[in-house]
Amino acid sequence: MDVIEMTRKLGQAIQEDERYKAYMEACSINDTDVEIQNKIGEFNQLRSQLSVEMQKPDKDGEKMTALDTQIRELYDEIMAMPKMIAFNEAKEVMDKLLGSVNYIISMAANGEDPMTCPEEAPHSCSGSCASCGGCH
Repeated sequence: MDVIEMTRKLGQAIQEDERYKAYMEACSINDTDVEIQNKIGEFNQLRSQLSVEMQKPDKDGEKMTALDTQIRELYDEIMAMPKMIAFNEAKEVMDKLLGSVNYIISMAANGEDPMTCPEEAPHSCSGSCASCGGCH
């Protein structure tokens, strides 16, 4: 089995993982929730209006401030919705899984033993191996 074939198997294993399933379920719930989608649509319209206003040569500072305030308030409202909170929690867990997978692959590509290297970078790690003494 070559590396690409094994990578496809890894992708399949990720899709069978409960963290992936929870993330996809949260995505589906949010994608089909009318209230969330309406709020996101409203948010995008406000961002578009702000962008148009910022492009004008004779910008209306008060209008831009009001739009910015509306955008921030609507963003906070969207993020406080229970289904959005659940989505963000599932996304955080999924991001951590993918980060661990990527870290192990990167460490292996840099000569570390993939069977013994940690699942995540040490917290003092900058991500750049240029100044690193190694992950031991």
